[in-house]
Amino acid sequence: MPTDPSVPSRSVPRPVPRPGVAAIEAYVPGKSGTTGGHPVYKLSSNETPLGPSPAAVAAARQSLDDLALYPDGNATALRAAIAERYGLDPARIVCGAGSDELLSLLAYAYLAPGDEGLFSAHGFLVYRIAILAAGGTPVVAPERDLTTDVDALIARLTERTRIVYIANPNNPTGTYLPFEEVRRLHAALPPDVLLVLDGAYAEYVRRNDYGSGLDLVLEADNVVMTRTFSKIHGLAALRIGWMVAPAHVADAVNRIRGPFNLSAAAIRAGAAAIQDDAHVAAAVAHNDAWLARLTEEVRALGLAVTPSVANFVLVHFPDAPGRSAAAADAFLTGRGVITRRVAAYGLPDCLRVTVGSEAANTAFLDGLRAFVRGAHA
Repeated sequence: MPTDPSVPSRSVPRPVPRPGVAAIEAYVPGKSGTTGGHPVYKLSSNETPLGPSPAAVAAARQSLDDLALYPDGNATALRAAIAERYGLDPARIVCGAGSDELLSLLAYAYLAPGDEGLFSAHGFLVYRIAILAAGGTPVVAPERDLTTDVDALIARLTERTRIVYIANPNNPTGTYLPFEEVRRLHAALPPDVLLVLDGAYAEYVRRNDYGSGLDLVLEADNVVMTRTFSKIHGLAALRIGWMVAPAHVADAVNRIRGPFNLSAAAIRAGAAAIQDDAHVAAAVAHNDAWLARLTEEVRALGLAVTPSVANFVLVHFPDAPGRSAAAADAFLTGRGVITRRVAAYGLPDCLRVTVGSEAANTAFLDGLRAFVRGAHA
């Protein structure tokens, strides 16, 4: 009787991924739409409601005539634009297909089987994925008030720790560490442990005690900062990330990254976007106004909101039938408002809601009021 090749057999060996890969829970992005016929307001992915800079759009279009050609494998123009914007040495900048790729490349470069990667309890899901994919062991530190706890991280350092990931501000909580706390953590790290400061939402923060970590990168030999064009610059579809690192770290990552990991359109659009200060300022002003208003109006409905410095709010719901985060998500989805469940982050009773356009924010607030007042019953 013929053997079905789709059915594994003990007598027929096949490639098997290492245990760390089998332990990975695949990253699931936020929902993008509904099945209803009404307008859809996507507030699940922390995308900017202002869209990209017109200069970035024009720059990307210039690439359409060159689709048969490979892009610049070193992203020279983009690295030069970032360096000029922040006063950096372009040789210390590495660009990636989103900051996700760079977070993973750092794990591949610095973790071996048996090594540990450390991050906080509600940190970005990619940290765990990257550590496991590299063959390392994830170590999770509890948080305090949904905020990274430096003392908890320090307590979990071992001789096997090789990399520490910190999202500042953190996604999905929106909380942040003051820069002095970041410095305190760094001072406690052995010199052979790499501190990765993930600043995906850094441009939104307006706190006097906040620092993205750029100064620390420039003075230390074991600190990296990653950033993205997917949020405030509105270029999520092009997948552009960058990091600044000590020269030896940049060299290590460049040795293992793909030679054409950014498209020509991404390179040109990113270089234009980083120079459009007016567009960024408009995005910040819109976010400042609506972040405060969403927080205030949601709290007025009797729901808790974690104080956020990013472009989203974390809303807490009671663990009760018909009033839970799952029930609220289903109700809002039915009205065309797409929010983000964050149970995968250990927050099953919460929804993360992006600051959207005026129309989207209004639709969310109207829907939430109806839910709280019993329209879902």
